[in-house]
Amino acid sequence: VQLQASGGGLVQAGGSLRLSCAASGRTFSSYGMGWFRQAPGKEREFVAAISQSGVSTYYADSVKGRCTISRENAKNTVYLEMKSLKPEDTAVYYCAARRRYGGNWSLVDEYNYWGQGTLVTVSS
Repeated sequence: VQLQASGGGLVQAGGSLRLSCAASGRTFSSYGMGWFRQAPGKEREFVAAISQSGVSTYYADSVKGRCTISRENAKNTVYLEMKSLKPEDTAVYYCAARRRYGGNWSLVDEYNYWGQGTLVTVSS
């Protein structure tokens, strides 16, 4: 699976962005999908994840209520809608795919494929 993230950019605090991640291949619906982010000098951290069917979603406490993850299996695409953005949301955002069903969705090591990242900068 190859993943291509897009949609990042510069936004003012309080603003919104929608990130997209397009996947190649014909088995997209068999992969759980996640979004992670990495700020300069920090470790990569979990943001949100969605199960293969899209029925189950998971969020980091830091973004709960401000972010929504969704997927369109027919378009091989997963989205991350972010609102009420804060300067501390500034990071490179990565999408990732995992073959496993269930387990801990927030662990980096659970994901098998990664996109190249898209930069989100939130100005104060």
